[in-house]
Amino acid sequence: MDLSTINARGLVLLGCGKMGSALLEGWLSQGVDAGSVHVIDPKPSDWLMAQAVHVNGTLPDAPALVLIAVKPQMMGDALPSLQGFDGDTVFLSIAAGTPISAFEDAFGASARIIRSMPNTPAAIGKGITAIVGNAETSAADLDLAEALLSAVGEVVRLNNEEEIDAVTGVSGSGPAYVFHLIETMAAAGEAQGLSAELSMKLAKATVAGAGQLAMQANDNPTQLRINVTSPNGTTQAALEVLMDEGTGFPDLVGRAVAAATRRSQELRG
Repeated sequence: MDLSTINARGLVLLGCGKMGSALLEGWLSQGVDAGSVHVIDPKPSDWLMAQAVHVNGTLPDAPALVLIAVKPQMMGDALPSLQGFDGDTVFLSIAAGTPISAFEDAFGASARIIRSMPNTPAAIGKGITAIVGNAETSAADLDLAEALLSAVGEVVRLNNEEEIDAVTGVSGSGPAYVFHLIETMAAAGEAQGLSAELSMKLAKATVAGAGQLAMQANDNPTQLRINVTSPNGTTQAALEVLMDEGTGFPDLVGRAVAAATRRSQELRG
């Protein structure tokens, strides 16, 4: 990460909840000067107050970047505190459901706005975040945003803002789908006679290990599934249920992602 611009001009973090804290922790561990970070948060945590950053103080006149990490319902009250920066400041939002146009209304049509969609594994540095900028942003602006967001995981760039809705349906909401899979696998193990503790341990480790294998293996997930499926074996028996066209994963997950995508579109307006 090229920190010179951030350390020289400063960075403003609006909101330091779970995601904001994860980002801040990542930045500090990668060499961002704590003295260049200015945090605005109405209820700063003990952890935040223990860092050597500026909290609820005077902001720099022209920070390199402002990262907006408040909940959408708090946006109306929070954005006025960010007005007045010059045109060299980049605004980066990780707020779900708030379109770029809302920030252009708040900061002006010439403002440089980048919208992103992270997910909760960012809390352990294993997230994936999609970003897209408005017409005013430059390649350097996107590079800066990517460098900062990569502190908590992978970053991908979108072609247009409309893709954010589908990203929300797949990766933004996706961790909840996986957590529910773990819940249901553990419950199914209990139903087959395992203890609750053992069944949950098996489910967690299996999902975590399979995910890591999918990330690291040369084979794609389809081939990995084939590799573990012996003809007429136990896995095939299970997959005949899970891959059923009417009731299995393909239909169920497809409808779930579509529902999340539609809701993201509704929130965007």
